[in-house]
Amino acid sequence: MKKIKLNPFSLFFMLFIWSCQIQKNNPPNVILIISDDQGWGDLSLNGNLDLTTPHIDRLGETGVQFDRFYVSPVCSPTRAEILTGRHHVRGGVFSTSRGGERLDIDEETMAEVFKTAGYQTAAYGKWHNGMQAPFHPNSRGFDDFYGFCSGHWGNYFNPLLEHNGNMVRGNGFIIDDLTQHGIDFIEKNKNRPFFLYLPYNTPHSPMQVPDRFWKKYKDKKLSQIGSEGPPKNQNQIDHTRAALAMCENIDWNVGRIIEHLKNSDLLEKTIVIYLSDNGPNGNRWNGNMKGRKGSTDEGGVRSPMIINWPGKIPKGKIVNQIASGIDLLPTLKDLTGIKSQPKKPMDGISLQPLIMEKNPSWQDRNIYNYWRGKLSLRNQNYRLDYQDQLFDMINDPSQTTDISIDKPKVLKEMLEAKEQWKKTVLVELPNKDKRPFYIGHTSLQTTQIPARDGLPHGELKRSNRFPNCTYFTNWINQKDSITWEAEVHKSGNFEVIVYYSCEEDAVGSVFEVSFGKAKIQGKIAEAHNTEEYGAEEDRVIRKESYVKDFKPLKIGVISLQKGKGTLKIKGIKKNGRELMDFRLMLFRRL
Repeated sequence: MKKIKLNPFSLFFMLFIWSCQIQKNNPPNVILIISDDQGWGDLSLNGNLDLTTPHIDRLGETGVQFDRFYVSPVCSPTRAEILTGRHHVRGGVFSTSRGGERLDIDEETMAEVFKTAGYQTAAYGKWHNGMQAPFHPNSRGFDDFYGFCSGHWGNYFNPLLEHNGNMVRGNGFIIDDLTQHGIDFIEKNKNRPFFLYLPYNTPHSPMQVPDRFWKKYKDKKLSQIGSEGPPKNQNQIDHTRAALAMCENIDWNVGRIIEHLKNSDLLEKTIVIYLSDNGPNGNRWNGNMKGRKGSTDEGGVRSPMIINWPGKIPKGKIVNQIASGIDLLPTLKDLTGIKSQPKKPMDGISLQPLIMEKNPSWQDRNIYNYWRGKLSLRNQNYRLDYQDQLFDMINDPSQTTDISIDKPKVLKEMLEAKEQWKKTVLVELPNKDKRPFYIGHTSLQTTQIPARDGLPHGELKRSNRFPNCTYFTNWINQKDSITWEAEVHKSGNFEVIVYYSCEEDAVGSVFEVSFGKAKIQGKIAEAHNTEEYGAEEDRVIRKESYVKDFKPLKIGVISLQKGKGTLKIKGIKKNGRELMDFRLMLFRRL
């Protein structure tokens, strides 16, 4: 039999026709799972001997593994890049809290792409790209959202969450709960194409995990150590133990999803992707790579990445070419056959040839990792770190020896590429965030204005220096206040609800909420003295603040006019030592 040799153009044309047929006949479902602070080495698939992750391992063994896949050093930037296919600095993401985590509203998200293509969309978990609409997930293409919009959360058992803007109480351990919502969504939409985004929030601290996972690890002797050497104290040992237990809990929940897909006859109809958002949040084993979360070195930005689609993509393939989070959106568009043109040019490229072809034609590239003034870049063989040191990543993954003198040509090329990226991409990062916090955007009925985003005046203090799940306390001066630079999207009437706690002697205290000329007063008629909790569930002493329950107080209706101004809550009358502790203000459009 005569063999037919296809040229690259013919192969591309066949792939194009194939993708078009997929879209026309039976578009696949997509499930995107992102863990939080799980390093490349936190999988038994990648050589970790201290834990077992059989379900995620199986995804890799029966799918395609990208062995050198890179994300940003921290949470919000990675999520922005995955959702848009563009460098996070282009989308206004420069921080992880206080508004700097918000993804610009003119950026097109993955959910919007899928929704426009006829998919049902949902996100369950840690959003971390903006709380108030139009930054809210319901405003960014997701039909259904359940979880929390801030960064790290203060408690993982029965926490205060939200469902499509409404405050709700979680059910059990948060990862189990998020997974159940995902399973329910799959079941509800099993007869139509769906996109399910599961941004889990573990093994991010606080280090909490159900007993049945912790029991395996609480006394476990660890056989592998991190690149920074052995743990220095018991707290570091327990932190590693807890992180591994949390990873096993994630794996168990991934198994629940896969089992449901099997039982629903959806496994071969669904693309499942698994990755993490950055390197490990501690000095634990990570393939002896230098760096961890927050670092632009290899260990801080290399992530596991698995894509699984039984019967449609190769089984057990390992891709060694470098790839990045910005590549996921163009890749998924190709695999699902979505033909839409992006609203803005993507920085990522489709990985479909690496997935589908045996010997793909592939050019080397640079992948850029930026965080807080530190820029590193990686090509297939080398990494240029933020100090302009050059490392051979094939033979020296720990980045121990600077080879700049030995490789002057490589150094020159990568230095030029770094400077070009600064001039063409990094220049888009704003020096100062001028975006207001929106109130009453019409895409969502409710607007949350949390303590996290507020600026305190007077003696008010945050419950912790990590702002995401904090509250304001020490309201000992009557006229102290909290302000937010805000913008009312559309004039209207809003019910105002304040979440507070206070001692018995604070009953009768009065405060005022104002925006421009509009003012409304609230009076505390009932004490709500609650203690902080969370320590009883912690496996390791935490750095974040503990949480407590706050009482919602409906203070009435305020009429707000469209436009920018300062939103303020201030004391009018203070009974007792403190007026109140403040957690959240909620505006509900009437």
